[in-house]
Amino acid sequence: MIDLSGKRALVTGGSRGIGAAIVEALAENGADVAFTYQRATEKAAAIVRSIEARARRAVAIQADSADPKAIVQAVEDAVAALGGLDILVNSAAIGHSGNIADLNLEDYQTLMDVNVRAPVLFAKAVIPRLHDGGRIITIGSALGERVPFPGLTPYAMSKAALTSFTRGLSRELGPSGITVNLVQPGATDTDANPASGAAADFQRSLTSLGRYGEPKEVANAVVFLASSAASIITGATLTADGGAIA
Repeated sequence: MIDLSGKRALVTGGSRGIGAAIVEALAENGADVAFTYQRATEKAAAIVRSIEARARRAVAIQADSADPKAIVQAVEDAVAALGGLDILVNSAAIGHSGNIADLNLEDYQTLMDVNVRAPVLFAKAVIPRLHDGGRIITIGSALGERVPFPGLTPYAMSKAALTSFTRGLSRELGPSGITVNLVQPGATDTDANPASGAAADFQRSLTSLGRYGEPKEVANAVVFLASSAASIITGATLTADGGAIA
């Protein structure tokens, strides 16, 4: 078990899927956790109860990651609830499918606002709160490196942008002892992309392991990068996709 005792984390999009697994895993390893959610009020409340049952602090913050003002307020609320922040995990994201020829500009803008602008704005708001040993970890996608079939271009673009964000920010924050890293999941068994879905067998066929990932497996990668065991790792991409882009 990694010891994150005394650490305070903010996870965006933490009420479901990979985000919820990250919230639970950070708490399991000793951190106090604030997380944002948009609509899943009951799921967010259940996660808070689960964490408090482990004698850890937890707070659910309703916030729309497409709203810059809500982002700033969410960080302020997290700091007030936890007494500070040591870890930011940018997990909130939305999906998008369709070809460029059929692109809806409003949908595209919302995608970019949530998947690209929000991680930047959350980092901007959190950086003044972080100190030596601080961590910024962003959840990308293996689709940012390889697009195996059509209809994913806008989403893949949004996730590819996070690589440059991670590398550049690691240069900015390195002198302060703050690390910045990217975790790239592949096909992961969530409500958004269930292992029982219509395209699941094809996605499994792309992997070396021949299976979907579990949200907990992605969360384990985040916990490692949040820990002192990863103190020399920054500006890096950790791909957790079962070998899909090997």
